[in-house]
Amino acid sequence: MRIFKNKTDLIAYVDTLKSDKKTIGFVPTMGALHEGHGSLISKGLSENDVMAVSIFVNPTQFDNQEDLVKYPRTLDSDVELLTTISEEKIIVYAPTVNDIYGDNVTSTSFFYDGLEHEMEGRFRHGHFDGVGTIVKRLFEIVRPDTAYFGEKDFQQLMIIKKLVEKHNIPVNIIGCKIHRAKDGLAMSSRNTRLKPEYREAAPFIFKTIKAAKEKFGTKSANYVTKWVTQQFAKHDLLDLEYFIIADIKTLKTVKRKSNKKAYRAFIAVYADDIRLIDNIALN
Repeated sequence: MRIFKNKTDLIAYVDTLKSDKKTIGFVPTMGALHEGHGSLISKGLSENDVMAVSIFVNPTQFDNQEDLVKYPRTLDSDVELLTTISEEKIIVYAPTVNDIYGDNVTSTSFFYDGLEHEMEGRFRHGHFDGVGTIVKRLFEIVRPDTAYFGEKDFQQLMIIKKLVEKHNIPVNIIGCKIHRAKDGLAMSSRNTRLKPEYREAAPFIFKTIKAAKEKFGTKSANYVTKWVTQQFAKHDLLDLEYFIIADIKTLKTVKRKSNKKAYRAFIAVYADDIRLIDNIALN
């Protein structure tokens, strides 16, 4: 497995792959890899000659500096996991902050036709500017044919698609199903930081949004939203930040259901000081 710490060497290697007509898949990550990442990489390997995986904790997408400091950094175990998937067809880009940003660790402002103002955008100031900055930069360095993103971050997936469209970036974006633990909890690098009692409680999130999906078949969006809020108000360990039912194209909160539109429920919950997100298709 080839591991690159700087973009100059990686760009030179990508040049050789391109000259050999190799197709390149790409999964950008912030490390602390888990089975969810593995499923994205495995799908990419089935569709490309080579898979590139970036491992970089991007400082510009954290609105909470304490969360940035606490975010797990586990490069050695990440590489170990990747070798179990493929030793020959995976390349790793694990840059320093300086290699990505130089001396100017700031994000560029992006406009995603309003997608950035909904849900996560309301609660995490500047987050999607940071996401756009790093993803665009990684696309320029890695130059993949196809990039794979999990639907757990569905809003981010939609924003990346908009980024590629608006900036004419020649990469195909593929969204992949949420990978869940056996108890339903969406796989996330943050799960490793959950204290045992909070990890035990966390599957309540998926259980509740599954029930919300059933109710959405016969009840209004407003009714379902109030019901979910009530369920979390009664929970001792989990604090609901938001539950929103949105149009999947605009991500705007639905006021009245239409049979001609597709909807998704989005949720953010605090388990102690760990913020967990999830979502589910409703129709």
